[in-house]
Amino acid sequence: MVDLENNIVSMLKTIYDPEIPVDIYELGLIYEVKISKENDVTIDMTLTSPNCPVAETMPKEVEEKVKTVEGVNSCIVNIVFDPTWDKDMMSEEAKLELGFL
Repeated sequence: MVDLENNIVSMLKTIYDPEIPVDIYELGLIYEVKISKENDVTIDMTLTSPNCPVAETMPKEVEEKVKTVEGVNSCIVNIVFDPTWDKDMMSEEAKLELGFL
């Protein structure tokens, strides 16, 4: 299960916010990755703002890419806005890349 989660995270790191040159995982947009015993994946994620221009396409892209990870049976992405995303949720790597450190 740990290997599958690591592979999912690796796939999430290939998806970038089109307005920010950092992947969605390092940006802190992924709140939770849940994997059932049947390898059905549920991802809780947020967007940088509720009015994000990719609000329609980003969740679909995440679902489609995660479904391609070997061992994943299905994937559902839930968009949540609680807690509200802010730059403090970014990884140190992302903050360094964007000049916040």
